[in-house]
Amino acid sequence: MLDVINLALPFFGLIFLGLACGKLKQIPETGLAWMNFFLIYVSLPCLFYRVLAQTPLEQLGNPRFILATVLATGSMFALAYAVGWAVRKNMAEATIAGLSGAYGNIGYMGPGLALATLGPAANVPVALIFCFDTLVLFALVPFLMTLSAPQHESFAATAFQVVKRIVLHPFIIATVLGVASAAIHFEPPVALDRLMQFLQNAAAPCALFALGVTVALRPMQKIPLEVPFTIVVKLLLHPAAVLLLLSLLGPFDPTWVYTAVLMAALPPALNVFIMARQYDTWVAQASGSVLFGTFVSVVTLTTTMWLVKSGTLPVTLLR
Repeated sequence: MLDVINLALPFFGLIFLGLACGKLKQIPETGLAWMNFFLIYVSLPCLFYRVLAQTPLEQLGNPRFILATVLATGSMFALAYAVGWAVRKNMAEATIAGLSGAYGNIGYMGPGLALATLGPAANVPVALIFCFDTLVLFALVPFLMTLSAPQHESFAATAFQVVKRIVLHPFIIATVLGVASAAIHFEPPVALDRLMQFLQNAAAPCALFALGVTVALRPMQKIPLEVPFTIVVKLLLHPAAVLLLLSLLGPFDPTWVYTAVLMAALPPALNVFIMARQYDTWVAQASGSVLFGTFVSVVTLTTTMWLVKSGTLPVTLLR
C-alpha cells in the first residue's frame, strides 16, 4: 500500500498544490491561458505522438478492446445523462452531466499515472482509450447541444463544425501522425526527438497544477443534487463496466485490462468544465463535479491502484 501511495501522492499533490496556490495568490484566471495553450497544443500532442510512434503498428489494431472501452464510456454517458435529465429536465444540462460521468482525466492524469503504475506496456492501451473516447465524446456533445437548441444554426453547419473540431484537434492530429510514423517506421532526428521528450515530460506536472488552480478559482457554496450521482457513475460504475465488458469480449493481456480500469477510474476531466462554459450551461455543476470528483478519487483511485499493484483485481469476471 505504501508503494501505491508513493505513486499516487505526486499526482494528487500537484493538484492540491495548484489548489493551494490558487487560493493564496489571487492571480486572474487569464494567467492560465498560456499554460493551457502549451498543454493542449504543444506538450500533450508530443506525448501522444511519441507513445504511438514508438509502438509497433500491429499492437495498435485491437478492435475488441476498442469496442469494450468505448461501449463502457458510452454507457456511462447515457446513465449520467439520464440522471441529469431526471433532475434538470433540460437536454443541454443533461448532456454536460453525461460528459462528467463518462469523460475522465485521461489526457492530464491518465498517461503518467498508468505508466507509473504499470510501466511502458501501458502506452498502447492508454493511447487507444484516449483517442477513441475523445473522438466519440467530442462528436456526441456538440451534436446533442445542437438538438437541444436547433434554432441557432442548421444541422449541416453544426455537423461540419463537429467534423472540423475533431479533424483539427491537436490531440487527434498527433495521434494520426504517431500512427503514420509507426506504420512507416519513421525516426525523427535526435535533437527533435529529445525536444519532444522534454515537452512530453512537462505535460503531466503542468496539467495537474493547472487543474488545481482552475478549481481554486471557482469556489462552490453547495453541491448540486445531481453531482454526487454523476461522480458515483464516473468513479465507481465506469471502472466496473470496463472490467465487465473486457471480460465479455476478452481475453486480453492483464496489463491492458488494468490500464483500462485505471483510466476509467480517473475523476472527471477539466474539459467537462471547459465545454460547460463554452455552451454556458451546467457551469457551476461542472465545476463542482471536477472539484469533488477529484477529492473523492483520492480514495477511489488509490484503492484501484492498490488492487492493480497487489494483483487483487481480477483480469476477468468470467472465471
